[in-house]
Amino acid sequence: MKMKTPVIRVSLAFGSSPDNSLITFARNVLALLYLISSFTGIPVTAAVLEAAITAFADAKAAQPGGGKAATADKDNKRATLVDLLKELALYVQVASKNDLAVLLSSGFLATSQNRAQYPLSKPVMLRIVTGMTGEALVTMSTESIARGCEVRVAEIGEDGAPGEFRPVVFSTSSRRIPVTALVPGKLYAYQGRTLGGSTTYSDWSDQLVQRAG
Repeated sequence: MKMKTPVIRVSLAFGSSPDNSLITFARNVLALLYLISSFTGIPVTAAVLEAAITAFADAKAAQPGGGKAATADKDNKRATLVDLLKELALYVQVASKNDLAVLLSSGFLATSQNRAQYPLSKPVMLRIVTGMTGEALVTMSTESIARGCEVRVAEIGEDGAPGEFRPVVFSTSSRRIPVTALVPGKLYAYQGRTLGGSTTYSDWSDQLVQRAG
């Protein structure tokens, strides 16, 4: 008897995330979802999602010292953002056609089909090699229950500190993850994390610094 292929479902765990984690998650979806050719006819426009993220982030920033009215406004803005993300999650659930890689490329996560849930350990950036001009190929450690990897990069400033990290690069493989649009000769800091386990994400790895080729 042929075994039925399990249905891969989009996780809605973002709905119970802390405020700052929800903002980070939503920004990652905004950065990834609208760039993928597999997703057409997306029911929420990028402009609407971006406006909801900004409104919630601003309300969150205004909450301290704002009293009950500010808290209520923040909660309302959060509910609006969560509703939009749930609408997008339902769309991605259908549009990804049970393809895990396509689903994860949207910035959303899949529910785990592994009953043995445990937190993922912090990965290690193993090596970075130069690909084409302005490209770095990153390899990091991973675990068997991980459903994918993310890498982020920031340019090192003159003060020796990394600037703002770019939106993450997602890969279903932990080997030779391509990071592009680098400026040859510039120094960059790289970090990676894995997706899955009981906490959804691992911690970000320690930074590995390398000059772009």
